[in-house]
Amino acid sequence: MKFIIATIKPFKLEEVREALTEIGVRGMMVTEIKGFGSQSGHTEIYRGAEYAVNFVPKIKLEIACNAAMADQVIETITKTAQTGKIGDGKIFVLDLAQAVRVRTGETNDDAL
Repeated sequence: MKFIIATIKPFKLEEVREALTEIGVRGMMVTEIKGFGSQSGHTEIYRGAEYAVNFVPKIKLEIACNAAMADQVIETITKTAQTGKIGDGKIFVLDLAQAVRVRTGETNDDAL
């Protein structure tokens, strides 16, 4: 099993969710986050005063899937979330040692 963590631009969330649903992803966790990378934030003017915005709003997706499906999930997120501009996000893939469905006690692939 694999655990995929992806950060994407907020306005891409619904499009990515739809694309992942089409390929058979049955669930994911979504969190609103702030962060910075190459973008390093930006400056904005508010009521005539300029100030630095050091953290940029992002969406974090967390998806647990079987190992055979991981490459397809990564490819789908990459294609769908890509705008070609700085700040499109990152994808991290981790090995998932165990999963348990709380309601039924099912484990690993059955719990996904």
